[in-house]
Amino acid sequence: MGILLALDQGTTSSRAIVFDRFGKILGSAQREFRQSFPMPGWVEHDPEEIWRTQFEVVREALKNASLEASQVVALGITNQRETTVVWDRKTGVPVSPAIVWQDRRTSERCDTLRLEGFEETVTQKTGLTLDPYFCATKVEWILNQVPDARSKAENGDLLFGTVDTWLIWKLTGGAVHATDITNASRTLLWNLKEGRWDDELLERFKIPISMMPEVKPSCSHFGETQKELFGSPVIIGGVAGDQQAALFGQNCSRPGLAKNTYGTGCFALMNIGSEAVMSKSRLLTTAACAEQGQNAFALEGSVFCGGSAVQWLRDGLGIINSAAEIEQLALSVEDTGGVYVVPAFTGLGAPHWDSHARGTIVGITRGTTKAHLARATLEGIAFQVMDVLKAMEMDMGEPLCELRVDGGASKNDLLMQMQADFLGTPVVRSKMTEATALGAAFLAGLTSHVWTDTRELDEIYQVDRVFEPTESGDSILDRKHQWTQALQRAGRWD
Repeated sequence: MGILLALDQGTTSSRAIVFDRFGKILGSAQREFRQSFPMPGWVEHDPEEIWRTQFEVVREALKNASLEASQVVALGITNQRETTVVWDRKTGVPVSPAIVWQDRRTSERCDTLRLEGFEETVTQKTGLTLDPYFCATKVEWILNQVPDARSKAENGDLLFGTVDTWLIWKLTGGAVHATDITNASRTLLWNLKEGRWDDELLERFKIPISMMPEVKPSCSHFGETQKELFGSPVIIGGVAGDQQAALFGQNCSRPGLAKNTYGTGCFALMNIGSEAVMSKSRLLTTAACAEQGQNAFALEGSVFCGGSAVQWLRDGLGIINSAAEIEQLALSVEDTGGVYVVPAFTGLGAPHWDSHARGTIVGITRGTTKAHLARATLEGIAFQVMDVLKAMEMDMGEPLCELRVDGGASKNDLLMQMQADFLGTPVVRSKMTEATALGAAFLAGLTSHVWTDTRELDEIYQVDRVFEPTESGDSILDRKHQWTQALQRAGRWD
């Protein structure tokens, strides 16, 4: 039957989804876990809670699918990227909370390195920009701030990994310390063109090479789960960071195809082929998923606050009771009433890269209602994505023909129509909105020969709806201008 299991470890929840070889979901489970904000700009997770929730949802998903682990051909892992875990090699115990990709505690360190002229070196080697978003300064911070961590690391007693590496370690009972190339390319320590951990970068951040995991292609055999976990060992056949997994799951395996995932953040990626071309528009160049024996790269732009802006309306302001309510509330008004929301709660990502920006609301009047605020928040998400994709168009020298979308917020019709209007480009929503998990399943399936190549995956892709641009002209131009002004007011909030 070609049963495949996807472990989708996200920023706010752990999920597991069971697929058949046709991409049909047979069972799933999801559990949220705690978010910790110990200081302004800090975001932390408990690595043990991540593992526990992920383990529990795997068992639950198999139960919901009425399947045993012995019936699973292979599993794939996709994960929140850049979130940094450091643990003791001997005990397997984390030495600190996981520092989440959203965390900004190392902003000043990045500023210092930038002033020292180090950013060009980083970009040329890694395809990334010098930002707290990535792992290197997080690992450095842990080694400098956690008692005895530095000495333990230098003695070879500590291991580093992104969340996929942590899960592989736990699933294999500590037998495998490995990651895939897509996650490695997000650490600020991976030489993208030479395909290795970079000695100069490791030295600059004072990170011992003994901490670093083995790096494999995304489509590889990463080991087997311990038998006692699920009743039978299961091959770990694919690993990819969540956004590269979504690009693969959206069948953007050919150069020029692009997708955007609307999750906690928004992440736009465009497949640029087998050569790591560096962006001229402050986008990132990153490794992408490919079949065994091949290389692939992508341009990426990251919006730090996407769905989390809607969560803020729900949890922070209490103006909606659930995320799903925002669409009807926003539709109760014709426009935002001149209100603009810049949801830069943890800084601005691509193409602005301002870690000191903060969330800003402008244009409020006595007539402003919660409905205007809801609509402006959705527009703020769509405007941020527009900025990223327009930068991609500049790098590629040609307009996008379409944007493929996935993620929880892609189910919001109003947001998708806004996106099409702001881009002037059709937005294509797949029937399978779980593209991230499906991408992980695709990788595992290719490794275990459920499919022979990516051409077979094209038959699985099905369109749910195409959102054509319906608004243009002076109205859109004026709103884009006002958005630019709002961005300027949010920036450099020192």
